[in-house]
Amino acid sequence: MQVDLIITNAKELLTIKGSLKPRSGKEMNELSIIKDGAIAIKDGKIFSVGVSKDISEKFSSKKIIDATDKIVMPGFIDPHTHPVFLDTRENEFEMRIKGKSYVEISQSGGGIRSSIKGVRESSEDKLFELSLKRIKKMIPYGVTTLEAKSGYGLNTESELKMLRVIKRLSETLPIDIIPTFMGAHEFPIEYKDNREEYIRILKEEMMPEIMSSKLAEYCDIFTEAHVYNIEQSRDILLHAKKLGFKLKMHADEIEPIGGAELAGEIGAISADHLGATSDKGIFSLRDNGVIATLLPGTLFSLRAKTYARARQMINAGLPVALATDYNPGSCNCDSMQMVISLACLQMGMTPAEAIVASTFNAACAIERQDVVGSLEKGKKADILIMDMPSYQFLPYHFGSNNVEIVIKNGKII
Repeated sequence: MQVDLIITNAKELLTIKGSLKPRSGKEMNELSIIKDGAIAIKDGKIFSVGVSKDISEKFSSKKIIDATDKIVMPGFIDPHTHPVFLDTRENEFEMRIKGKSYVEISQSGGGIRSSIKGVRESSEDKLFELSLKRIKKMIPYGVTTLEAKSGYGLNTESELKMLRVIKRLSETLPIDIIPTFMGAHEFPIEYKDNREEYIRILKEEMMPEIMSSKLAEYCDIFTEAHVYNIEQSRDILLHAKKLGFKLKMHADEIEPIGGAELAGEIGAISADHLGATSDKGIFSLRDNGVIATLLPGTLFSLRAKTYARARQMINAGLPVALATDYNPGSCNCDSMQMVISLACLQMGMTPAEAIVASTFNAACAIERQDVVGSLEKGKKADILIMDMPSYQFLPYHFGSNNVEIVIKNGKII
């Protein structure tokens, strides 16, 4: 049978095949590796997966990629990013090195608020051009699906502008981009003394307009002591859910104020960061089917002394995903490979667990596990060919790019 593309002779083919449920516990170590593996691709999807001899006997193609001595695996899925902004904030990076904390910088007018002015004043075309350039840099590092958030506009006009940019990026770039509305990222300076009025605008003006425009699938919020408290977060998220948004949360990044518990209570798809989550929070996430999306690059960039307790989460049966948190302030990291290294070195995850967290479980965090995240028949042919001797080499060889070829929907991109 003729197919469009065959990848053959892979030293290790990491299929990560299994059920469509998020992987937890021991399942996160199961990569379902085929030695001397091959994949047949037709019409942008995986048609067959097996050992090279069997694939070569059943299929032929004018286009064959010889993956001898290479590792073949699913494309990375980055389920938490903030790529749409005007200016970078490397000055804050230096402030942190000199001893200022993230909260101190934020309360002095830096942080998220410092990005608002640029986004509000920038044209949509300018934001699009800058964001396009940034995401184009992420693709050679292996990202084939990306979630992107608004949240640097913090008024209706500017949040809509950011989400239109995300839509244009999705239509322009060869990868899939999933849009998230995050008007509850901070309180803009003009409402710092009238937070209830901004919450009213969020609920009564922004959310209905964004939902009617169909520009965002998820609603996210920064639940933390210095921004949105638990009561405010519950109110905003339940209103978003009523309007038809699916829910995500930035939870317990800095202090354990109960964000993870709230994520479980309201049925969020994922709770992200979780650097300070309590045992009770871990169990709430697990018992309510919430994905824990961990962002070790952020804690590394913030010079944190402790990281999210990935080992305890996995041992407790909580599914863990990984993401870059690419943003202009707390984590200007565009490499999922670097995140995988940090997950292993700083959070005690095994290489296999970190790979599952960056592929299949990351797909679950954006509810795309039925089409991406593993190499199985019928799924999108989103595939990486890695120039490395084994899957363990990926986190071991950090600070460099192990990806040789990126394939999206069956095409080399």
